[in-house]
Amino acid sequence: MAKATGSEKSCSDPNCPVHGSLKTRGRVLDGVVTSAKMDKTVIVRRDFVYYVRKYKRYERRHSHIPTHNPPCIGALENDHVKIAECRPISKTVSFVIIEKTGT
Repeated sequence: MAKATGSEKSCSDPNCPVHGSLKTRGRVLDGVVTSAKMDKTVIVRRDFVYYVRKYKRYERRHSHIPTHNPPCIGALENDHVKIAECRPISKTVSFVIIEKTGT
């Protein structure tokens, strides 16, 4: 279902959607990696607009989503990525990067 982009590396990570046995389901979102300081985990910022009924206007909002970063994808800060929902990998991580869409 998911495809690897960029350099075609193989990995031994069981939580990789391409080379491992992790299945994705549910939501597929786009975002930008804001922090890549953890081991195999990145923080993805997702921007969206929210309609405020009282003022009949839209406002910009964002959310930070902790995401598993497989070694074969290796996303760094400021990379645009596509993430998909999966089973909980840890207490806070329930998404995995399925591809890099740009820099």
